[in-house]
Amino acid sequence: MRLRTFYSTIVLSDIHLGTSHSKTTEVTNFLKSVNCRRLILDGDIIDGWALRKGGTRKWQARHTDFFKVLMKMMEKQGTEVIYVRGNHDDFLDSLVPFTFYNIRIVKDFIHETHGKRYYVTHGDIFDTVTTNMKWLAQLGDWGYTFLLWLNKIYNNYRMRHGLPYYSLSQAIKQKVKTAVSYISDFEQELVKFARARKCDGVICGHIHHPADTWYNDIHYLNSGDWVETMSALAEDEDGNWTVIRYGELQIEQTENPVRQIAS
Repeated sequence: MRLRTFYSTIVLSDIHLGTSHSKTTEVTNFLKSVNCRRLILDGDIIDGWALRKGGTRKWQARHTDFFKVLMKMMEKQGTEVIYVRGNHDDFLDSLVPFTFYNIRIVKDFIHETHGKRYYVTHGDIFDTVTTNMKWLAQLGDWGYTFLLWLNKIYNNYRMRHGLPYYSLSQAIKQKVKTAVSYISDFEQELVKFARARKCDGVICGHIHHPADTWYNDIHYLNSGDWVETMSALAEDEDGNWTVIRYGELQIEQTENPVRQIAS
């Protein structure tokens, strides 16, 4: 029997439920392997853009299973769920702020832990492409969809040859100068805003690029995504943060089949 690993806080973002590229099974399995006091869903959990284009045909049973696991976490573990609205789930705008039972839907949030304050945002409001030129963002979304298709083909090949998951799309993006520059600018804008809000750090998603780094006095954290990197942020009982990558977690679980719950 495999026991669940306990974390004080887990952050997930950019699952994009309703798209064919969403690693829904993997993220659901990940949640089944952990316990946490607080789960932050940091935007683009449901992909409203895709659902509007394809209707309910894109919504599958495995997407519903994800929410069933969330409800079990709230009911059996007492997990508090904070759902931060993203740009792809902007249909939530008419609801925020909204609180029901153990779940809160918000536009942004201050996570207070061990005497520190983290500004939590999806991050799209710091992206001039998605905020000022939505048509261009959607055009880029088509190209990105092709990149994800290529990623899927490549990883199907790797799986047939017994190789672990590798994010080809991330590797390609990190070699494109404009993409690297965009990520750097995005991070620095968020850091400036967190400093202006007198916060010690910032937690975001949006750009599908997991990170745990410092900009002088500001701790920058990005939870990544579940279409490319399959990554999450986790905070332990002492307030230490780490980026968890599902592929690495699977290898660890294979080598160490019994995992312990920290309490």
